[in-house]
Amino acid sequence: MPDLDDLQFNKPEDEIDYSDMSIDELLESTREELAHDDELMGETPEQKAPEEQPRAKSTFPPFKPTLPEEYADLTVDDAPQDGPEEPDEEAPPARPRLAPGLRVLLYVCCVLAASVLLAVGAWLCADDVLALTKPNRKMTVTIAENASIDDVTRALHDNGLVNYPWLFKFYCWYSHAEQKIEPGTYTLNNIFDYHALVNAMRETSQQRSTVEVTIPEGYECKDIFALLAEQGVCSTDKLEAAAADYEFDYAFLQGLPYGDKNRLEGYLFPDTYQFFVGDDPENVIDKFLTNFDRKLTEELRSAVAGVNEMLTEKMTENGFTEQEIANSMLDLHDIITVASLIEKETAKASESATIASVIYNRLCSKLYPCLQIDATIQYALPKRKEVLSDADKSLISPYNTYTNAGLPAGPIANPGINSIRAALYPAETDYYFYALNKNGVHTFSETYYEHQEVLAEMGQ
Repeated sequence: MPDLDDLQFNKPEDEIDYSDMSIDELLESTREELAHDDELMGETPEQKAPEEQPRAKSTFPPFKPTLPEEYADLTVDDAPQDGPEEPDEEAPPARPRLAPGLRVLLYVCCVLAASVLLAVGAWLCADDVLALTKPNRKMTVTIAENASIDDVTRALHDNGLVNYPWLFKFYCWYSHAEQKIEPGTYTLNNIFDYHALVNAMRETSQQRSTVEVTIPEGYECKDIFALLAEQGVCSTDKLEAAAADYEFDYAFLQGLPYGDKNRLEGYLFPDTYQFFVGDDPENVIDKFLTNFDRKLTEELRSAVAGVNEMLTEKMTENGFTEQEIANSMLDLHDIITVASLIEKETAKASESATIASVIYNRLCSKLYPCLQIDATIQYALPKRKEVLSDADKSLISPYNTYTNAGLPAGPIANPGINSIRAALYPAETDYYFYALNKNGVHTFSETYYEHQEVLAEMGQ
């Protein structure tokens, strides 16, 4: 190995100017310098390689690269190669485009088909709304109380009056028909358009099914309600509920307690009425009350004062005190009660005023203070009897006129105008008794003795 002192190193003055060299010249110069340095160090390329040293034994197992299972079968040839992949097979040929004229024709056909479909749909809708081609066919439709628009639409659709429920419901929403349609039974026709259908189901519609009902004089409320239910006007339960709790705006009903289904007894005026089938109970009862209010004229109402004058005179003659007389004065409700007694006691108009005189004579009597009218006990019994027993006549009830003096608790029937007039204009008699003959005519008596003779003649 040469001594370091013998080594020749380039001096600053031997410095080569690289600024004017090309890249190739610069590379060649660098190689020469490196070779020169190797010669100076006395090393050959073989000497430069370091002597291989024995490696320390590793305690770790040799590393074996592994691949995922899906790549286990791959070989080197399968490895991805740089550059674009060549397609395995040739690309399919491009789809040929339609000729411009054919495309226009296809477009026109699609537009025409869509137009036809829209026109057909519009025609079908218009036919349903306007009933352009529907057959002339009548049918009866019942709209239940509290029925929704869905219920109404379903009823019309089931009867063939509406083909498209969604369209009718839209019309009802647009026209606020739900506020116009009333419950009831209606006679409708297929030729009715939507507007006509809605109008035909209004409260005042002429298409609404009606029934004529005649209420006999002397019918009780329960008899009237049963008859109306039988005719399909309204159910008994609904009528009783309305009679008990609904607030009807009539002056003659003021003071009557609520909660009693017989509260309106005496005021459901007997007459012939036209009722809607399936009508509201309030509307039904209001017809009776309106008729009563109309039939009871101002002349009849003012006649109540005349009755009280007559009672005052009779009671004064019979020794009643002023306080007793004042407590015995009658109001309109009492007059209707008397009229209901007359109605139940005789079916002959010619006897009504005389029956009324017997009732008033007893009301003014200290000797015969009890009316002793069988019809009042029959009203209190759960079921009518042909003949009353002694036990029946001892019934504890405000309607028992055998045990209670004066008038019963209220009317026992709904009187007609003849009985009301008889109660307001009684005959002037001294009768205290009457008995019904077999021929349906009453015999009147002034004394109990005469009355017993009459009963004996009748075999009673």
